[in-house]
Amino acid sequence: MSGGGLGKVEVRLRWDPSPYGEPPRHLDIIATTYPADDLYGRPAYVVHYDSRSPDGTINMSRHSQTGLGFGFVEVMVLEFERLSSVYGRVVVGVAIHQDGGPRTFGDISNAEVVVFEGYRQLLADDFGRVADATSATVAEFIRNASGAWELHEMIRGFDSDPVLFTTEMGRIAQ
Repeated sequence: MSGGGLGKVEVRLRWDPSPYGEPPRHLDIIATTYPADDLYGRPAYVVHYDSRSPDGTINMSRHSQTGLGFGFVEVMVLEFERLSSVYGRVVVGVAIHQDGGPRTFGDISNAEVVVFEGYRQLLADDFGRVADATSATVAEFIRNASGAWELHEMIRGFDSDPVLFTTEMGRIAQ
């Protein structure tokens, strides 16, 4: 992170499509944004494939329901330099849709998430540490005392569907 904090960040996700004859594997990047005066409470809003932040500072620029196997097929853009000062924390995670039967990250081939600011890679993970989970947080972005945004790796597995995951992902680890 530069002295001025993070600016425009991309979270990129890839995974291989399901084997022939199996239902599609569908993963989603999800972000939850928290007010500066309640960093660990309820999210102010949630961003996923079917939504964006109210001010357009967090949105999905690419979405896949199958993985397609063509590199990073899902991308979320977070523009921290434009995010209102009323927000002090953003948590980003990945959830596996369970409509094709129970699946964990260990069941998904070649899954990887990376976080970039411009050409600089800030984080990369293959979900190996959370192979038994159905959803996982990846990164926590916090606004520091000077107002600059910082990234903290936050690989934590959960056993929940995408909807429940949005309520759990920002809680303090037990």
